[in-house]
Amino acid sequence: MSFDVATNVLIYSFLFAFLFGAISQKTNFCTMGAVADWVNMGNTARLGAWFLAISVAIIGVVILENIFLVSFSTTIPPYRTENFSWLRYILGGLMFGVGMTMAGGCGNKTLVNLGAGSIRSLFVLFVASIMVFIMNKTSFYEVVFHGWINYTSIDLNQFNIKSQSIVEVFAEVFGLEVTKFFKVSLSLLFATPFLLYALCCKALRKNKQLLFAGISIGFIITMGWYITGGNMGRAAIDSVEWLDHKPLGVGVQSYTFINPMGELLVYLDSPSNTLLITFGLVALFGVVLGSFSLSIYMRRFSITGFSSKEDFVKHLIGAVLMGIGGVLAMGCTIGQGITGVSTLAMGSFIALFSIILGGAVNLKVSYYKMIYEEASFMSSFISTLVDFKVLPESLRKLEQA
Repeated sequence: MSFDVATNVLIYSFLFAFLFGAISQKTNFCTMGAVADWVNMGNTARLGAWFLAISVAIIGVVILENIFLVSFSTTIPPYRTENFSWLRYILGGLMFGVGMTMAGGCGNKTLVNLGAGSIRSLFVLFVASIMVFIMNKTSFYEVVFHGWINYTSIDLNQFNIKSQSIVEVFAEVFGLEVTKFFKVSLSLLFATPFLLYALCCKALRKNKQLLFAGISIGFIITMGWYITGGNMGRAAIDSVEWLDHKPLGVGVQSYTFINPMGELLVYLDSPSNTLLITFGLVALFGVVLGSFSLSIYMRRFSITGFSSKEDFVKHLIGAVLMGIGGVLAMGCTIGQGITGVSTLAMGSFIALFSIILGGAVNLKVSYYKMIYEEASFMSSFISTLVDFKVLPESLRKLEQA
């Protein structure tokens, strides 16, 4: 009976992840694409869908925490930890933002593209998984990052603050009592800017598919919390307490796609060990299979590879940055950008905006680099034609002017 409860958690995780992948494939919901559309074309439809998902998830957590009594004090990963490593969130977010723009998508989009036949995404998943494994399972993190992260971290307990939840911090700073009304009001206040941005986005209002995606994905994140933190989730947690060999990753959590990449390598090393099958791991498979199923149904499935050596190198560097940055930031555009933000953890907001900033800056740099290279090419091309007397000398002077 106990084992059945834990298994049910995994089954529901897979089913909602399957929907996540199918919806992302159908609607082209993509957080990296949202930043690219905004920076390169001024189109905010996908950014609005992302923010809509955030607002729905925040409202969902408010309902779960205050009506269904789901506890978010201890989660996987520990979003509301009292150890506030602000520099870790910034650096990790910036690295992940740059990496996802180089690798052609965030963690979720990598899985969605893989389901549609992208060899590049399979490569990105493989490399990012290795980097996550190295960060989590070797001494690399301890040697490179642990010292300065500890030095710059702030222990909120010193200020009598129990967690980095914005509600807790706000209450302590202003000397307010943390009542249910206060928690609900402040949570809805932080959900409002994201919701208003989405509703005021004309491009999003015209795109019914992205509207559906934003609402649905926010709901799926909420259901992840409910599955693992509601009655069934609590029963699953209780069911493994007495076991000598406990399954990995049992706890209150929702969808994130960076740490499970490292879990994927651990599982592939011993696929017969069912204790290695986690919520996050089945979510990875669910997103890929959901995307695959819909891409087959819609005839979108197509095997695609690298276009050039430069394309390969760019994806390699991007995957490395995604793996390292994702672990530092404790999540990706979904794991921190929606799931983490839904808990109103300060670090999640810092990671979210750092990811957006890193992606936006890299996209702008790439854009201007492309413009410069095109201008240099045209200048060289015109000069060559003039030298061979295909074009008059006056054209070179005009071009130089």
